[in-house]
Amino acid sequence: MKSCRMLCLALACCSTTALALPRHAPVPGGVAVIDLGPASSPAPTARWGEQQLAVVRDNNHWFALFGIPLDTLPGELEIVVLRASTATKLNVPIQLKNYPEQRLTIRDQRKVEPNAADLVRIEREQATTDAIKRSFSPAMPLSDFVQPASGRLSSRFGLRRIFNGLPRNPHAGLDVAAGSGAPVTAPNDGVVANTGNYFFNGNTVFIDHGQGLITAYMHLSRIDVRSGQPVKKGEILGAVGATGRATGPHLHWAVILNNTPVDPELFLGNP
Repeated sequence: MKSCRMLCLALACCSTTALALPRHAPVPGGVAVIDLGPASSPAPTARWGEQQLAVVRDNNHWFALFGIPLDTLPGELEIVVLRASTATKLNVPIQLKNYPEQRLTIRDQRKVEPNAADLVRIEREQATTDAIKRSFSPAMPLSDFVQPASGRLSSRFGLRRIFNGLPRNPHAGLDVAAGSGAPVTAPNDGVVANTGNYFFNGNTVFIDHGQGLITAYMHLSRIDVRSGQPVKKGEILGAVGATGRATGPHLHWAVILNNTPVDPELFLGNP
């Protein structure tokens, strides 16, 4: 594999691309939007380690969409761009971002400290969801999302969460405050990758938008789609509920990019 010196990154910043691409936010839990050059040439391939990255066409350029893990420290991450037989290494500078803390009280203590049988179920479900998040279908994703439920954005992405006094994983999604039964719709086109009832997530729908861009809709009161079903932007997926580990009715919306949870607000256009 041919390597070269570090290249400067051309980042999506003009209004003509901001409507179709996620906002460039090279921080833990964010997305780096990397200009790979004119679309007059065939689409390149981009990788971070063994993980392939989404490459999309916008404004007559190819862009790589790189989801950055929440536990990333400030510094640089290296991706490799492949064009025919040529490999180019790019260093992506990662900036610091601190997320606030959130303390919640869960009435069902088993949802905080699961018993032995619960742990068996959780491990089985984790294997299923891990496989969904790792998937990489060839379709080019449409990343100009619309909010999948109407309501106030309550718990933001990245919050360091304390349940009943016990530290747990950071909030890897965006909560929309809405009443039970309110419709939940697809933010853009895709294919339903999985539906089911999960211990923590409750009734859940996963949508594969293509090239490692996956979205999930959790705590639903009902599910109106089935695995393998194509869905269009705005199509109803189910209804808001409080199933799984929830303090009340709301939609937990997660966005996964290259097997990494990222901030869904970055896909909703400029603030």
